[in-house]
Amino acid sequence: MPEPVPGILVPVSTSDDVSRPRPGGRSARVRAAVIDAVFDELIEVGYPAFSVPSVATRAGVNKTSLYRRWGGRDELLADALESVVLAPVIPRDTGSLDGDLRDYARAIATFLPGREGRAILSLMSPEARSLPAVHSARAAIFRSRRELSRDIIARAIERDEVPADTRADDVIDHLVAPLYFRLLFSADPPTPTLADVSARATAIAAKAGAFTTR
Repeated sequence: MPEPVPGILVPVSTSDDVSRPRPGGRSARVRAAVIDAVFDELIEVGYPAFSVPSVATRAGVNKTSLYRRWGGRDELLADALESVVLAPVIPRDTGSLDGDLRDYARAIATFLPGREGRAILSLMSPEARSLPAVHSARAAIFRSRRELSRDIIARAIERDEVPADTRADDVIDHLVAPLYFRLLFSADPPTPTLADVSARATAIAAKAGAFTTR
């Protein structure tokens, strides 16, 4: 299933002060608008041209409020990326390895061309990757998804669909690699058909023992 967008984007006044959070109140709505603006700005201009004032203008918030709460653009980026960590793609138990892989691959194929997915991919430039805050957030996203996706292989082992020493991370890497490749190198969004083909090939390989420790 597609990853949910954190928060709800609503029109806000430039007088809003995001430095005093009130859960569920105006500050929460302003933060949601700011996070949305971060993703939109990254997609439109990329990391090199990304700035706090431009995000403030897009979100309809005074830039001083953003500096007061986040301190700078890198901290703002890290917070936006953390919101993606908190809204992961959850692998669904369909009752079979084939179904689990297909469902998960389709969910990733939906996420990648979406706003959050494209924003994350825009941070693959050398300048962005070298930032400690961005590196930490990206690592957290990668780590959280690996931890969740391992459930797919754990279930498959319990069903005796794959060998007990199957390496879960290798299976998932093999599954999602074609989807990332399609988006990164052709600029075309991964399709459900591509997700299904990747899932079918990965399931066949996993059942044959291609991802075991032997």
